[in-house]
Amino acid sequence: MFGRAYPQASLGRGRACRIALLTAGSVVILDQITKAWAHSSLQGETRPLIDGFLRLTYAENTGAAFSSFTGSGPLIGVISVAVIGLIVYLINRSSRPVEVVALGLILGGALGNWADRMLRGPGFLDGAVVDWIDLWIIPTFNVADASLNIGVALLLLVSLLLVLRNE
Repeated sequence: MFGRAYPQASLGRGRACRIALLTAGSVVILDQITKAWAHSSLQGETRPLIDGFLRLTYAENTGAAFSSFTGSGPLIGVISVAVIGLIVYLINRSSRPVEVVALGLILGGALGNWADRMLRGPGFLDGAVVDWIDLWIIPTFNVADASLNIGVALLLLVSLLLVLRNE
């Protein structure tokens, strides 16, 4: 997957890095703008958009996914730094456009939530991640979470297609 390129869809290292960083930067900006909006507009309020399906609800999460490890922000923040480093390494080894975009989405999502841990708390890495999108049975999430999930799904799809094509 990473590093093996086929000629018709290969990016150079510099171009791949630029695309991934542009993707990640776009995610971080959109994520932080929407979180700031949610923080100023939604606290203590739920706004239904599609009855029984989609509503906007402000929530803060000091843990990981599904509110697991609540209060473990510093540990999660340190692990996030290691994951961000791994993603940057993988971007440098990737040449397929879809992989580069997927890794950019994952990097942007990781950085967006890491920024919350850095900036939204009184101490080092103990800030709460702001969530505000509430889909029926799915726990409340944000743009960074959505970006992470879409990026991972794209990587899984690419991997599956490569296996099916024997590459």
